[in-house]
Amino acid sequence: MTQAPETRYARAADGIHVGYQVVGAGPVDIVFVPYDYSNIEAAWDFPPFVSFVRGLASIGRVLVFDRRGSGTSDRSWTGEAATIEAQMDDIRAVMDAASSERAFVFGIESGAALCFMFAATHPERTSGVIVQAPMPRGTPAPDYPGSWSREMYEEYFERIEQAWGTEAFVREVVEMLSPSLLNDETAVRQYGRLLRLSASPGDAIARDRAVMETDVRHILPSVQAPTLVLHRTDDQMTNVAEGRWTAEHTPGARIVELPGEDHVYPLDDLVPHIADFVESLRVEQADFDRVLATVLFTDVVDSTVQAAALGDAGWRDVRARHDQIVRSQIARYRGREIKTMGDGFLATFDGPARGVRCAAAIAAAVGPLGIEIRAGLHTGEVAIEGDDVAGLGVVIGARVGALAGPSQVLVSQTVKDLVAGSGLIFEDAGEHELKGVPDRWRLYRVVEA
Repeated sequence: MTQAPETRYARAADGIHVGYQVVGAGPVDIVFVPYDYSNIEAAWDFPPFVSFVRGLASIGRVLVFDRRGSGTSDRSWTGEAATIEAQMDDIRAVMDAASSERAFVFGIESGAALCFMFAATHPERTSGVIVQAPMPRGTPAPDYPGSWSREMYEEYFERIEQAWGTEAFVREVVEMLSPSLLNDETAVRQYGRLLRLSASPGDAIARDRAVMETDVRHILPSVQAPTLVLHRTDDQMTNVAEGRWTAEHTPGARIVELPGEDHVYPLDDLVPHIADFVESLRVEQADFDRVLATVLFTDVVDSTVQAAALGDAGWRDVRARHDQIVRSQIARYRGREIKTMGDGFLATFDGPARGVRCAAAIAAAVGPLGIEIRAGLHTGEVAIEGDDVAGLGVVIGARVGALAGPSQVLVSQTVKDLVAGSGLIFEDAGEHELKGVPDRWRLYRVVEA
């Protein structure tokens, strides 16, 4: 028996409580949206679930939850609470509760419909959509190759009424959903327990009737997030034609067809494809998060000597006043303070002239405190990493700042060239090697700002 993570509760907009768990950690969040019914506590006694979720957790932090009306979530399943819009909001509620600003949404079968609905409604919170054996519509239509007719659903509902949870019924379900597990008696028994703890017969029929009526085909063209469709070619529950149709009608989607008959578990063979998809988008997103910025580094000259001369209390007072001056000038010139580093600051500006003038203003303003600062600026591409910045542009700015003298503002040639006509006056400071940066760089001192 695998130790299950702690079950917590999110509250949806309509007041429904949704049971969820957080598994692992990592650079991305993945929300696992189950098919019709589930029980996230009992699922940890079912090895195929555990193995798959652990596989997802090797990619990022995984949020698993029980859809409303099943498992650990409120068994509210009537009226407005049962609409697909309300069900979709459970994803948002779980993400909010887990402090997830943006995530990949992964859904199986009818869970795929919720993923598409969420992605279309909240594109700013959707990193990507991943679906396995999707069912955007519950039944066939003239323009949709559905696998289950209404007659097949009604026959299944009768079978639920007659035998839900019995050994014979469980074996029938496993044969449909996971034929490769059929000869594993332990897995069949564990799945039967999971099924019974996920929903009662009435719950199961109500939920599957909702699946029968589901149709989110009109939503697919509105999905802006990159989409990966996974489908097994010999799926016994939904024909691969449904996966192909889904990929064809979702902008930017691609399909990966896998060998095998299983509709759901085991799912371990999906993990490498999901990992490749997530990583490719992470690399692409990193490019999106790169911007052109002017980087300013400032540093107090001989701060250790100053601190020794003034004593702890005196130096704290000077430091506080220095910090106040720097922050006020950054704000005045519409810069963004990134962080402090020892006795210095890192700030960025979207205009190089404002960055240069800010540096000169700081150098002049701290003089009455009996201290001097050095400053360096460079304009280049930087990577946005949360509240921080990184990349070669930042490194160059730091190296330029380190070469500046007391009360001196030093800039790269890129900055000088970009501020032509601004009235700023520079003098040539020669060519320099910047540690860790290729080539030699011509630098300039600010003479008049």
